[in-house]
Amino acid sequence: MLHTVLRWRAGGESVEDIRSDLIIPTGKRGGKNPSLASIYRALADHAMTQAYPDAVDQAHAEFAALPTRT
Repeated sequence: MLHTVLRWRAGGESVEDIRSDLIIPTGKRGGKNPSLASIYRALADHAMTQAYPDAVDQAHAEFAALPTRT
């Protein structure tokens, strides 16, 4: 869904307009539109991963190194 939002934002669409066209496919809110906050949060998270790719890679490596429960 993030790719769709990014593509529409690049085309000049507002988040409010995008929201009305998105449908959550599964889960508790399946069949409904995502909240504006969820869309803005996803965009902010994406912006952070683009701005700090090394930090994201380090976090992934640290997570992978955590001991697993058995």
